[in-house]
Amino acid sequence: MTRFSPHLCASAVNNHMSIIHVNNLTKKFKTLTAVDGVSFEVNEGEVFGFLGPNGAGKTTTISILCTLLSPTAGSAAIAGYDCVRQPDEVRSSIGLIFQDTTLDTGLTAYENLKFHAYLYNLDRRLTEKRIDEMLSVVELTQRKNDLIKNFSGGMKRRLEIARGLLHYPRVLFLDEPTLGLDPQTRNTIWNFIATLRKQEKITVFMTTHYMEEAENCDRIAVMDHGKIIALDTPANLKRMVHGDTIHLVTEDNEQACNEIARIFGIVCHAENGGLFIETEKGEEFIPQLIHKLPVKVKSVNLRKPTLNDVFLKLTGRTIREEVLSDSKEVTREFVRSHRRAQR
Repeated sequence: MTRFSPHLCASAVNNHMSIIHVNNLTKKFKTLTAVDGVSFEVNEGEVFGFLGPNGAGKTTTISILCTLLSPTAGSAAIAGYDCVRQPDEVRSSIGLIFQDTTLDTGLTAYENLKFHAYLYNLDRRLTEKRIDEMLSVVELTQRKNDLIKNFSGGMKRRLEIARGLLHYPRVLFLDEPTLGLDPQTRNTIWNFIATLRKQEKITVFMTTHYMEEAENCDRIAVMDHGKIIALDTPANLKRMVHGDTIHLVTEDNEQACNEIARIFGIVCHAENGGLFIETEKGEEFIPQLIHKLPVKVKSVNLRKPTLNDVFLKLTGRTIREEVLSDSKEVTREFVRSHRRAQR
């Protein structure tokens, strides 16, 4: 499966329990249609990715799922709760971790988690146990009573994730979860999320601009102009970019290019002192190429299609840092809504 089809999407999840169900979701702002008839499902325990250029409709879709916006048409449900008719139940079922830090830097790690537990009306007998558990998981137990303003960026991010998981959400929304963090910290956080996903059957719904991070997703939906234009596994999406790229350097590139056309019927392109060849199953083609080519090969490199290539092919744009709706303000609105619901 490559191009998105609602029927194919449905068949992909028939054998699993769907925890997010979106049907013909539409959101209009006056003359602008931000989300245009979007339908998809997310399996319980799945890591689901959302990719798209500026203005694609990702943030609007997620805002509807998080009960921050009402749809113009269509429906969305999380854990069996309708996002419009049962917003309180939906909010209790999800965790939110946005790219901007929303911790209170004037409070300690413990106090930030205690305040979150209060917002979610956690049983007081469970609160202390959950806080200690989460601090242990993110390796911040020793910093429990330290002020957040003295934390590094990686420590703050780990605490944000601990906070988002404190109430054991069914679905965890991650907006650029490791933006600005070093590779080692990114790996640590993803190992942590993978462990919790297995232990608690948590579903992860994420957006990211790190293509290597997107490889953690079981499936990825690519949005553009309010529509999902592709939805599949990372491996299947990359098959949309036809062929691998082989970079070849020989003792006589001109002769080699002619021989490749004669023997294999493949057109190669000379560039940067070498030859570029596009072909299917490049790892299988290279041995044939070296064996049959009557010109000595000095070096050969194989490059597989990447999600960046897929994104460019589908949208005509490259992934770049997007200015989503202010994450802090979105989070504040969610907290305000949750407080109102608790009154």
